[in-house]
Amino acid sequence: MEEYPWLVQGVTLRSDSAGQSFDLALFGEHSAGPMLARWERLRLALGAELLIHARQRHGNGIRLSRAAGTGLHIAAPCDGHLGRDVGVVLAVSVADCVPVFILEPESRTVGLLHAGWRGAAAGILERGIEAMYDRFGHEPEALHLHLGPSISGARYEVGPEVFEALGLPRPSGPGNLDLREHIRERAERAGCSAERVGSSAVCVADDPRFFSHRGGDMGRQMALMGICADGRGQS
Repeated sequence: MEEYPWLVQGVTLRSDSAGQSFDLALFGEHSAGPMLARWERLRLALGAELLIHARQRHGNGIRLSRAAGTGLHIAAPCDGHLGRDVGVVLAVSVADCVPVFILEPESRTVGLLHAGWRGAAAGILERGIEAMYDRFGHEPEALHLHLGPSISGARYEVGPEVFEALGLPRPSGPGNLDLREHIRERAERAGCSAERVGSSAVCVADDPRFFSHRGGDMGRQMALMGICADGRGQS
């Protein structure tokens, strides 16, 4: 999505440029002061007026986010956000789950979804695509999707009940699941163009730049998407 200089899109790393932890998990047993200071550093670095985040439920709730003040806004619990207001950056927390970035470039409308296997089974991807049409009239084939850094299929072993929940053939025992590939296939079935669905090759369980729940990390990175206030895309 580099061809859109007004777009903020990316994923934070586990450490800042000084090598200090940049864990951004807001919900849990954390000291509020340092955590909020990291969020403010992030907001200023992005040139954003407002960062919007929410407690995630591994479900399919989608919220339309609007510009309302400055700083960090904690929305009601949900696993997906839509927006088009300039200066607003959406954020979802990820460790092994798949961040799904959605863009309709002509209208500069963005969506950001948190898709673990439970969210995928609940239809978070399909709800996000439907919401882009219901709210803004954008057909699936007009959307650009990118599936960001997450755990790879080679490192993600799950029980047979997960395959069944996702509508896949149920194996006799545990097996490896490529959740990004599964979500990509769902996007195509939902009407998205295969040429407009991209996928990261990064496995967070293998790449030390990222937190991984399966890798034993408690921290979380943030996937971010929004429209720049000054027209300079940063990530």
